[in-house]
Amino acid sequence: MSVDVARLPEAGRWRSLYDFYVTTMRTAIASQLQYRVTNYFYMLGMIAEPVVYLVVWTTIAKDQGGAVNGITTGEFAAYYIVWTLVRNMNIVFGAPFWEERIREGRLAGDLLKPMYILHYDLAYFAGWKFVVVVLWLPIAFGLSAVFHPTLSPTPLEIVVFIFAIWGAYLVRSMFQGTIGMLNFWTTRGAAVFDLYIATEMLLSGRLVPLQLMPGWVQTLANFLPFKWTFGFPIESLVGNLSTRDLLLGLCAQALWIGIGLVLFKVAWSSAIKRFVSVGN
Repeated sequence: MSVDVARLPEAGRWRSLYDFYVTTMRTAIASQLQYRVTNYFYMLGMIAEPVVYLVVWTTIAKDQGGAVNGITTGEFAAYYIVWTLVRNMNIVFGAPFWEERIREGRLAGDLLKPMYILHYDLAYFAGWKFVVVVLWLPIAFGLSAVFHPTLSPTPLEIVVFIFAIWGAYLVRSMFQGTIGMLNFWTTRGAAVFDLYIATEMLLSGRLVPLQLMPGWVQTLANFLPFKWTFGFPIESLVGNLSTRDLLLGLCAQALWIGIGLVLFKVAWSSAIKRFVSVGN
């Protein structure tokens, strides 16, 4: 179903993979630029969620003297404005897309392609992110003009944030892809996906900064993948984390990427055995 890349010499294997990613990402950029208006309205629609959170928490902060648990109105603004970029970077080929891919018969064609199927999804959506960043910049400036964020990151925090948003993308891709494998066994995979999203909302920092959650929730979040897809990337830029915490966060992301990849490969090996394609 795919070319055995392992048979290629080591240098040739990595070179082929690099060329594949660059080409696929360029294709994604060219494709998404053709739909830039659609993409922009999609991004504008996603702003409603963080703006609601931002208005609620800034109102509460003002009523409590300007801060909640040490987070000021300006820091709330910074958190949720950076949130908008992290959220868009976190759009991945998730479980609902896997259901559609199987239901509409596209998987049969995808299996004939020469690369491992995960590479296509990662590379295409990665290319899309470059379009997302460009479209996000005017949104960030507009939100900043309205809500006045307090944000003064150090060069190290900026570098860590750049790595962290891509790490978050990979962590989320692995785990949502693994959940997508359930669609090979059931047509009700959406229920599990909804449970995953609900858990993510509570334990990732997506709904509220984890600093506002009970201590036991914060502790639990440290041992699950969700925090490393939202809370950590945002806090790496706005949270004044120590150098040690920044580096440990990147290590945690690397660990969860590895765990997620193993889970995906195991799930894919079992799931693909159940796939049957029928045609004329």
